[in-house]
Order: sequence, then C-alpha cells, then structure tokens
Amino acid sequence: MAGSGQAGVLDASWTAPTTNTDGSPLTDLTSYRVYYGATPAACPGPAFFQVISPTPSPAPNTTVSFRLTGLTTGTPYYVSVTAVDSQGNESVCSPAASSVAKAIVSVSPTGTVSFGSVNIGSYADQTLTVQSTRDGTASGDVSTSAPFRIVSGSPFSLSGAGTTQIVTVRFTPTTAATATANVTVRAGGDSISRMATGIGTMAMPPSVTITSPQGPVYGTISSPITLAGIASNNVTQVTWSNGRGDSGMAAGTTNWSASGIALRLGANVLTVTARDANGNIATATLTAMLTIPVAFTDDPLVPRSTVIRAVHFTELRAAIDVVRGALGLMPFPWTDATLTPGSTPVSVVHLTELRNALKEAYQAAGRTLPTYTDSDVTARFTVIRASHLAELRAAVLALL
Repeated sequence: MAGSGQAGVLDASWTAPTTNTDGSPLTDLTSYRVYYGATPAACPGPAFFQVISPTPSPAPNTTVSFRLTGLTTGTPYYVSVTAVDSQGNESVCSPAASSVAKAIVSVSPTGTVSFGSVNIGSYADQTLTVQSTRDGTASGDVSTSAPFRIVSGSPFSLSGAGTTQIVTVRFTPTTAATATANVTVRAGGDSISRMATGIGTMAMPPSVTITSPQGPVYGTISSPITLAGIASNNVTQVTWSNGRGDSGMAAGTTNWSASGIALRLGANVLTVTARDANGNIATATLTAMLTIPVAFTDDPLVPRSTVIRAVHFTELRAAIDVVRGALGLMPFPWTDATLTPGSTPVSVVHLTELRNALKEAYQAAGRTLPTYTDSDVTARFTVIRASHLAELRAAVLALL
C-alpha cells in the first residue's frame, strides 16, 4: 500500500519526417518510438512509447504531439524520437530534449488519509482535493476498495490550471480490525494514490439508568411527577412511556430529565428508552404507585344519628375530583361551587352530581358502576340520609 510515485507526465512534440535517408519521399511511415530515460543516451533503449503515425506520408511541417505518462513526478527526463517504416527500419535518434515530469493533477492531502476508529454499523467520511496543474481539461475518476468507497466527486472534469474537485471517501467497517486501501486518482492516463486507513471497532451498547426517584417501586400521592437519570455510550435520544398511557421525549441525553408525567391511580410502569445513532436501545423501568389519602369527617356516618352537613359533601367533592384527575378527567362542574356551612343548604342535586361525577370516574377506570340505595332520587321527595353519603364514600375508596 504505497503512495504512487508514478503520476508525472511530459508533453513532447516534433516535426514529422517527409523523406528517407536517400532523399526519396517517405510513403510508408507507420510509427514513432519515443524513448525516455535519465540520461541523454536513452535512445535507443528499452524504455519507449510506440506512437502510431496518423499518415504514412506526412506533409511538410506537420507537428506530432504525444504525452508520456507514468513518469516519476519531479524527476528530469531526456526524450528522443525515432521514425519506423513498414519494413521495420528505424531512423537515427533525434537530438535529446529534457524536462521535468509534472503531474496532470495534484491531490491533497499528500499523506495517509486516516479515518480513526469507527463503530461497526456506522461510517466516517474524509475528503481529498484534486487540483488541475495544467491548462486545458483534465478529466478522470477516483476509485478505492471495500470497506472504503467513493461517495462523491468522481468522475471529475477540471477546466484550466488551479481548478479543483472535492472527493468524499467513506469508511464503513464490517469487522473489528484495521483496514487499509489505496484511493487512486486517475487523470489523463496517469494515476496518483493515497493510502486510506481506518479501524473498525465494536460499538458499546447504550445504557440508561433512572436515578430519581429511586426504584424499583416508588409510592407517591402526587401527579404529575418528574423522572431523571443518566445515559451513556453515544446515546442520541431518550424517551419515556407509561404503561397506563402517554409517552414523550426526555430533555438531554447523558444527563436527562422528563417532567410532567401524569400518573393514574395504582401502578404505573414507567419505561425509559435510550437510543444510539445505530438504533441500538437500552431500557430502564420504574413502577410508580399513585395513591390518594382520603379522610372523612364523621367516619363512619351513623344512620339516624349523624347529622348531614355541608362538610360531608365538600369532602366527597374534593375526593372525587382528585380521583377524576388521576384518571385523566377534568374536575366536575359542581352546582353551588362553595357549600358554606350554616348558609348553603344541601339538596338532592348535590347528591345527584356526586353520583354522576363518580360514575364518569368509574367509566374512565373501566370498572363496574357502583349501585346505590334509592337509585332514583327526586328533589322535594327524597330525604338525604347518612346511607347515601356512606355509599358514595365507599365507592370513592374502592377506586383508590
């Protein structure tokens, strides 16, 4: 895997011969031999290019041009030309001309293109800059071998000295090993190579931990709650979900938090998922137990003994609204929103609303509706009794 030393060219031109050595017209010219070497004595010699003559009888003052390729850039060369006829006769060598071989294009960087360490299943890109060093058009392409590939910039066509083309090379490792390959730029029959190297590594799977609140079971009387924790190994996204419904995105990755997580009454299995750029995931779970502490005045209510008061209704309203909120329902629109002891008389409509508000909560929880004594209560006919409120209290507690 060596960098190319043969990327130089020389442009040679000469005047085509028109006569043989005896002065007769040249009518069977077939080719030229363009000799080259490090000394003026390169002609005749083993190193030459065979150039077919475009005509067997060149016209006077015809100029023939040829580009010598595959030379060592920066090295001086001597070039001589001979003519060959159809019988294989070869002329004497022309006087030697000398020049330094130059590249058609230059490629930067000039050293090894390193991709560093890349996880298997991922990739990394590096770029090369190809620049024309000569006037005219320099066209070519770029190639390499797996696990490297050219993703842009090839083929290319550069017009004029100094014009450039960016070439993007991608390294996609498939094994945990060091990979090397040549990236070869070809232009005008010549080539320049750069070594590409990269290391394939096994990606560590992501990890995620819930640090707050502490688990695995967390009891609370509040909703919503906030989860927080840490994640590692190139995690790009952290999400959460509640087994009872709802999900969302956490803020942050290495140190993440998720706020506003609404809980439902009872067990809520909360799952946090961390993902890396390759789609690998890790999960952590916490079971949040939402309970609602409820205390009632005059508990138990004694039939024909306990006097029904506004506070009994107020407490039931508050407890039912808490239960409704935990089930994702809005507070109930109570008649006489404030029941003032000694001022606001309780009525059958207040009792009916308690039952209706609790009915909606039972439906949201998917529970069998409670049954009541005096299922049909009527204003001015039904007397509100302790048993009516006791049944409501029991129905509320049954949902907790």
